[in-house]
Amino acid sequence: MAASSLSLSWASTTIYNKLNVPHLNEALQPTSLPTNNTLKCMRGATIIEESHHNRRALLLGFGALTATLFPSTSVLAQEKPKNYEAFVDLEDGYSYYYPADWREFEFLAHDSAFKDRYMQLHNVRVRFIPTDKKDIHDLGSMEQVITDLVTKVYSSPNQEATIMNMEERSEDGKNYCTVEFRMESRNFAVSSFATIAIANGRYYTMIVVANDRRWKKYRNQLKVIADSFKVMDI
Repeated sequence: MAASSLSLSWASTTIYNKLNVPHLNEALQPTSLPTNNTLKCMRGATIIEESHHNRRALLLGFGALTATLFPSTSVLAQEKPKNYEAFVDLEDGYSYYYPADWREFEFLAHDSAFKDRYMQLHNVRVRFIPTDKKDIHDLGSMEQVITDLVTKVYSSPNQEATIMNMEERSEDGKNYCTVEFRMESRNFAVSSFATIAIANGRYYTMIVVANDRRWKKYRNQLKVIADSFKVMDI
């Protein structure tokens, strides 16, 4: 116990100093599709500077360190699935698994993001915005919350959105809702999982996206990511 406490103190002061990366408060957007309609939040987004790369490199290394020192921490409390890596952000209060061969990339207004090395549309992204709500159920009925999220935020006017499935779960006193949905325009379609949670005065959203033509083949792999998302108190 003493060794763990000492190691946590060292990691907190040396590795885990938070860099100032701005987070926008506009509506959430799952992916960029070939359309003339783009959410306004992207127009005013601040480009994440090189320091973001440095912080994320430290976070990835710190995730491995945390797995050794603190095996009870969030996603790391479970056995890591084969061919996945764990991403743990103790400062921002969330964690998830991603495929081991994916690489990190920047996506405007998102806190973390990874994508397939070869199929770049296959990706996972996490962002959060401030909220005064304490739980996702404070937003209203999940059916209405998810419907509004998919049809009014994620999809643009020239896209047809279809909600295929919705699941709720509760872990460690935190509630989550994951929705599977499809967005189709005239010449293009994507399928996605979105998982929402509220903690720490933040409304977290994870988006996992893939080309609709490959969804059937990769759906189960991507579902592991969506189901692994967890928030923790900070």
